[in-house]
Amino acid sequence: MSTVVLFEHPLNEKMRTWLRVEFLINQLHETLPVNSSVAALGVFRIIGDLLDIFERGDMRTELLKELERQQQKLRAWLDVPGVDEHTVSQLREQLKQQSSELMAAPRMGQQLREDRLIASVRQRLSIPGGCCSFDLPGLHIWLHQPQALRDTLVNSWLASLDPLRNSLTMILNLIRQSGVFRHQTSLNGFYQDNAEGSDLLRLQLTLEAALYPQVSGHKSRYAIRFLPLDSERGEVPARLNFELACC
Repeated sequence: MSTVVLFEHPLNEKMRTWLRVEFLINQLHETLPVNSSVAALGVFRIIGDLLDIFERGDMRTELLKELERQQQKLRAWLDVPGVDEHTVSQLREQLKQQSSELMAAPRMGQQLREDRLIASVRQRLSIPGGCCSFDLPGLHIWLHQPQALRDTLVNSWLASLDPLRNSLTMILNLIRQSGVFRHQTSLNGFYQDNAEGSDLLRLQLTLEAALYPQVSGHKSRYAIRFLPLDSERGEVPARLNFELACC
């Protein structure tokens, strides 16, 4: 049985940021528990990356706009004959609840910015080996505290991101479900088409093909070039079948 690999490519800067934040938050949860210096530095690096993203723009406003946009789309669905009104109404209520939760939350990343341990480690992360015990004795003693104490603190950091994570998860799920995978064929490793105002491309390839897509595009048009994993001996077939969804 073939193994299918899913690739996703954003078609605008908003989606690019959201996918990066989703990737980082998922990594953050996968790094737990913090039971070694390696796990700890992984958590601090991810938190530092998230704070860098939060400082570049008003992500909360963009998410609130998208939650409202999704509600408007669902309102339009209620006029479609045969639609499951209960499911649509339920989704609308969930979107409203996420909007309220996000609006009531403190400034995004505020608790993380104000934490002294995070701030001290973040300052040293750019220095090679800068988090040694003699550089950060506070981190060194924290790593020797009981696991339960470390878990409590780290869980409070993660909880502060829940309003963001919950809203982002729901938005991305709705966007991903809005596109249907369709069978496509590339010629000599190249494929292009209109994006029709889409936010996200989702592409499925079999692992056995040993190819990966290089995508360039924006909200109106995109192009995909398939490249061999082995750049020296790999080959791209004249006709390559794949599955593509524009969301």
